[in-house]
Amino acid sequence: MASSSGSKAEFIVGGKYKLVRKIGSGSFGDIYLAINITNGEEVAVKLESQKARHPQLLYESKLYKILQGGVGIPHIRWYGQEKDYNVLVMDLLGPSLEDLFNFCSRRFTMKTVLMLADQMISRIEYVHTKNFIHRDIKPDNFLMGIGRHCNKCLESPVGKRKRSMTVSTSQDPSFSGLNQLFLIDFGLAKKYRDNRTRQHIPYREDKNLTGTARYASINAHLGIEQSRRDDMESLGYVLMYFNRTSLPWQGLKAATKKQKYEKISEKKMSTPVEVLCKGFPAEFAMYLNYCRGLRFEEAPDYMYLRQLFRILFRTLNHQYDYTFDWTMLKQKAAQQAASSSGQGQQAQTPTGKQTDKSKSNMKGVHWWAWLAEKLFPRCRSSCRIQWSSSNSHRTLSSLCCSLVALEIKSQP
Repeated sequence: MASSSGSKAEFIVGGKYKLVRKIGSGSFGDIYLAINITNGEEVAVKLESQKARHPQLLYESKLYKILQGGVGIPHIRWYGQEKDYNVLVMDLLGPSLEDLFNFCSRRFTMKTVLMLADQMISRIEYVHTKNFIHRDIKPDNFLMGIGRHCNKCLESPVGKRKRSMTVSTSQDPSFSGLNQLFLIDFGLAKKYRDNRTRQHIPYREDKNLTGTARYASINAHLGIEQSRRDDMESLGYVLMYFNRTSLPWQGLKAATKKQKYEKISEKKMSTPVEVLCKGFPAEFAMYLNYCRGLRFEEAPDYMYLRQLFRILFRTLNHQYDYTFDWTMLKQKAAQQAASSSGQGQQAQTPTGKQTDKSKSNMKGVHWWAWLAEKLFPRCRSSCRIQWSSSNSHRTLSSLCCSLVALEIKSQP
């Protein structure tokens, strides 16, 4: 499909969403940043050629529609056809947990891991209550909210008050999902239970591996049909990835993808849970052992799993204040900027550019833009706005990179 920004400059979809610029592409088509011309709200727009060999945007839109209303599920604004394209308009989100992990020098504190675990378990549980399993649980598919939507709404008295709170404090966690974790990319999701009869799909073997090998469950490697237990086991590997900075089966070399998957499977099965979790609180090993012990049709006890980590959280005397590691980095940068201003010097912005000291305290600067600016140099060439042929449903990951220009230019 044509992908030049110029050809889409005046392209309006759904009667009110004007495309601004392309922020990603893949085998399915392109994804654009767009503006709702009626209220200035920024959204994401996915375009798929109607001539695509394997059209999938309709399926994705239907699945999102089923999930609508759930906490941490992107809101779908519109789906339809415009010109020669299938179009999906949805929330614009912030950086993925993989982006934030890299931003934090690939090191999360236990507090951040536990706060994330609580939300991640709840997101997966919600999808399961809607009779679907995700089948591709990984850091790239969890995105943070950006904390702002409609520009005009933000100019109202209440909007201005809340906007100032998001800059100076993290005590307003509900505002536009600033501290809310979103689960995306349901391209590999599968219905595991009938809505009406509640009949579970049958146990099968000899299935091809679906998902990302690094985080796949052992049963998925063995070719066993996936069910709820597999999503939960994958989450366990994600949490240990954050704890350890890497997993024992990363970096294995092989001549073919099949051979690499076999090596990953062998290493995963030969690594005892106690070894994988050595040096970390016992709750992580308890979590993984519980998930591995679930039967094919068994419903995970989500509350038990959440409580494992909540009790640990309290035992470590942490406060659930939504102060994540990246929040601390942002606050540190703001303090440094304020300090430079107080010394009567020209302060540097997070990008290294000098500013007037009157503007150096970062007030009024949207913090996701600052984070995006910090991330942008290192992920320009390897940005996760990429969709491979094996998983072409990748959506909205690493959008922090695309927020830089709009956010920075919009500042006074």
